[in-house]
Amino acid sequence: MKEPQVYLVGAGPGDPDLLTVKAQRLIMGAQTIVYDRLISKDILKLVPASCSQIYVGKSTNRHTLPQEEINKLLLNLAKSGQIVVRLKGGDPGIFGRVGEEADALALHNIPYEIVPGITAAQASASALGIALTHRDYAPKLTLISGHRMQNQPFALDESELIDPNQTLVIYMGVSTAEKLSTQLLEVGRDSDTPVALIERVSSPEQRVFLTTLDDLADTIERHQIKPPALIIVSKVIATCSRYSFESDVADIAAKKYG
Repeated sequence: MKEPQVYLVGAGPGDPDLLTVKAQRLIMGAQTIVYDRLISKDILKLVPASCSQIYVGKSTNRHTLPQEEINKLLLNLAKSGQIVVRLKGGDPGIFGRVGEEADALALHNIPYEIVPGITAAQASASALGIALTHRDYAPKLTLISGHRMQNQPFALDESELIDPNQTLVIYMGVSTAEKLSTQLLEVGRDSDTPVALIERVSSPEQRVFLTTLDDLADTIERHQIKPPALIIVSKVIATCSRYSFESDVADIAAKKYG
């Protein structure tokens, strides 16, 4: 195999201590870094002064560059002979659109490598002091994107949604949380199912709230929770001892499931 010209690198949730050794080495040795909105300032401090930095961040309805243009940028940089690090928050393979970029590079015979990182779900569970899976409460784990729910229901069938013995992690779901909770309740999930909201995980601005499925949207509104934030729906949250639940009703849920 040829030596990669483009590295599609997961930068983890933001704390530079949670970078992999390989990710840190590649960042410090890159000639050009193409980075996303969720790359923290502390991680960017690791970039050498000689390295070019190109920002291609995206937020809801605000894209610095459309994905097709990002693909072309990576191709052009690689064809110019540069070693490029494409830096993505979390893990590039978890809702990071790495597949599209990898496909574009492969189509043009540009050698690349995908470097995994710690995804927000792992970091959030660690912040809570719980496991994403638990053989007594949640032997099953499902990761979904809330972003695509704006004009459509979950891309899951009812049997998946109703299963109480799973941990359901929703990325990019703050703006669609009310639709999320309504759909889960409609298919029969208990209204007092424990839910965790983790905003800006692993950063100094991290905030954590424990609530219930029935009170999810109100909790987001009450505390003005903004992206990036993760939603975890799971009975295992009732085992969390680091944070308190939002209300007496949620405390009852904690006792019921805990």
